[in-house]
Amino acid sequence: MTTLLAQRNWQRFWHSSAGKIGLVLAIVLLLLALLAPILRPYDPTTDRDYLARLAAPSLQHWFGTDGLGRDIFTLVWYGIRTSLLVSGVSVGLGLVVGVILGLLAGYGRGISEGVINWFTDILLAFPSILLAIAIVTVTGPSLQSAMIAIGIVQIPIYIRLTRSMVLSLKEQEFVQAVRALGATPPRILWHHILPASLAPLIVQTSLSIGTATLEAAGLGFLGLGAQPPTPELGTMVADAFKAGYSLSAPWTILFPGLLITLIVLAFNLLGDGLRDSFDPRSER
Repeated sequence: MTTLLAQRNWQRFWHSSAGKIGLVLAIVLLLLALLAPILRPYDPTTDRDYLARLAAPSLQHWFGTDGLGRDIFTLVWYGIRTSLLVSGVSVGLGLVVGVILGLLAGYGRGISEGVINWFTDILLAFPSILLAIAIVTVTGPSLQSAMIAIGIVQIPIYIRLTRSMVLSLKEQEFVQAVRALGATPPRILWHHILPASLAPLIVQTSLSIGTATLEAAGLGFLGLGAQPPTPELGTMVADAFKAGYSLSAPWTILFPGLLITLIVLAFNLLGDGLRDSFDPRSER
């Protein structure tokens, strides 16, 4: 039964134009990030040409060069790698911690549920980017701090989602049946409730990668994310903007901004396609 339902969901996904476009874009971006060191090796200490400062896009420099004569195409390529690394690690952190706390809050009762709900309400009381900025300010600007900050911001989203799934599933007949057979709460959560909750978690993970990318770019723009010489898309936009290149050399801002948009668009389209395919009400 479960296999037939999964096949039906994927059949609906392949009928979603948005989902297929998002999947193709996401795969291309992931391949570019993984193959960057092989296809285009980059050394930030030597990859610059002061004689070609602020050169316009050409056959030699497809996206032009920046104020230090660095090839923007190469920087953007490695910026994709950095952005996806930050997004993947931070969303993974939020997913793992949020799901564990959400399972405990949804299935348990008493002090643990109250503390987790109190913790969630506190985190949700602040705008996500402001909370991330506060965390990075305390821990110090770095790529690792940005990952932790964005991961913490993602935690309450997964707590709420997981808790709502547990509350709706724990009274279902299949859960009551395994409970009557003597299954322990950890076994019920891990082997029965969590697998039944994977569909909305997968959808949320895809959407969260787009959100995390924007937050990472925002921290980078403020100088709180990746530090030089690590290429990062938000940092590239900030450096060009602060140097006043928005009019004299617009390509220094245009291409990093376009890639940020492309990453967010890819994973949002993928998430929309997955949401439509996993939604039992979306019959085609």
